[in-house]
Amino acid sequence: MIMAALQFELEGGCPDTAARAGKMTTDHGEVLTPIFMPVGTVGSVKAVSQQQLKEEVDARIILGNTYHLYLRPGLEVLEAAGGLHRFNGWDRPILTDSGGYQVFSLSGMRKIQEDGVVFQSHIDGSRHLFSPEKVMDIQRVIGGDIIMAFDECPPYPSEYAYAEKSMHLTHRWLDRCIAHFNATPDKYGYTQNLFPIVQGSVFPDLRRASCAYVSSKDAVGNAIGGLSVGEPEQQLYDICEACCADLPVARPRYLMGVGTPWNILECIARGVDMFDCVMPTRNGRNAMLFTSKGVINIDNKKWEKDFSPIDDGIDSEMSNFYSKAYLRHLVKSKEILGLTIASVHNLAFYLHLVQEARKHILAGDFAGWKREQVAILQTRL
Repeated sequence: MIMAALQFELEGGCPDTAARAGKMTTDHGEVLTPIFMPVGTVGSVKAVSQQQLKEEVDARIILGNTYHLYLRPGLEVLEAAGGLHRFNGWDRPILTDSGGYQVFSLSGMRKIQEDGVVFQSHIDGSRHLFSPEKVMDIQRVIGGDIIMAFDECPPYPSEYAYAEKSMHLTHRWLDRCIAHFNATPDKYGYTQNLFPIVQGSVFPDLRRASCAYVSSKDAVGNAIGGLSVGEPEQQLYDICEACCADLPVARPRYLMGVGTPWNILECIARGVDMFDCVMPTRNGRNAMLFTSKGVINIDNKKWEKDFSPIDDGIDSEMSNFYSKAYLRHLVKSKEILGLTIASVHNLAFYLHLVQEARKHILAGDFAGWKREQVAILQTRL
C-alpha cells in the first residue's frame, strides 16, 4: 500500500451559500463530501452489520470511540487483531474520536487536570488517566485513518470564564497531541491523520480565537466541537457559520455530533463537509424514522394498516421492501429485527440526504432545494 497523508480536493460550490462538494482521499479509500459518518461506538454500529452498512446504507466512512474501545475489548486485543479495520472487517476509512466527550460526560466520575483527565470506568469502576499523549497512542493502536486531538468539551451553559479557561487547556493539549503524534509512527502500514478541534462554547470571540489557533497548526483537516450540547438551534448555526468562515478553505471541516437531517442541511449551507451523530440509530431504536416526506413515529396506531413502503423516496432496498405496518408490528412486539430495519433505514436516509445535497451543490441550485427540504424534513407525519 502506498502511504500518503489525507488529501482533500474541492470540486464545486453553490451561489448564495457556503456549501461545497469535495473529495477526501485516505489510504482506505475516497470519501465524497458532504458526508455523514455512522457512529460505531464499540466497533459496530448498533443493530447494523458491516455488510448492511456497505450494501444498504452505502456508508463510506464510520466512527470508532476511543473511550469505549480502550475499555473493551482493550488495546491488547485490538493490536493483536491488526487494528479495528481487521478486527471488525471494515475495509473503508475509519475516524476515531478522542474519547474526550465520553470522559467529560462522566461528570462525577472524572477529574480534569493539566496532565489530562482521571476517570473511572463505567464498566468496573477502575481508574484511568487519559492524557493527550496516551490518547494519541490509543488511537494509533485502534487504527483510525483520521484521529482526533484530545479536547475538553465544556457543558452548556458555561460561564465565559470557564469556557475561556477550557479553550486554552484544549489548545495546550493540542500542542502536546501534535508533538506526540509527530514523534510516533503510523501503525498497520497506512497513514493516520490528526484533526484538531475548535472549542469556545457559544462565545463568538472565543470561537474566533480557537479557529485562529487551530488554523495555525496547518492540519490536514479540522473539527468543530462543543456544539449540539443543548444550545438553541440558531446559536448552533451561528457558531457553525462563524467557525467555517475562519477555518482554512482547502481543508475538510468536520462538525462533531450534529444532528437532525435539517441541522445537517443548514450546516452544509454554512460550509461543513463532515458530520456524525448517534441520532439515526438511537432514534430508530426508539421508533422515530426520518423519511423523505417527514418524521414518523412508527409506534403510532395510524400506521397499523399502512402497507406502503417505509420510504419509497430513497434508493434503499430495505426502506422500499418493508411496509410501515410490518415495521410497527415488529416494534410493538419488541422484535429485534425491528431495531435493525429502523436503524438501517434512518442511516440510508441520512446518506441519501448528503448525496442529494452534493448533487445540488454541483448543479448550483442547492440553496433553493435546501429551503424546500428543510420544510419537508421537519414535518411530523
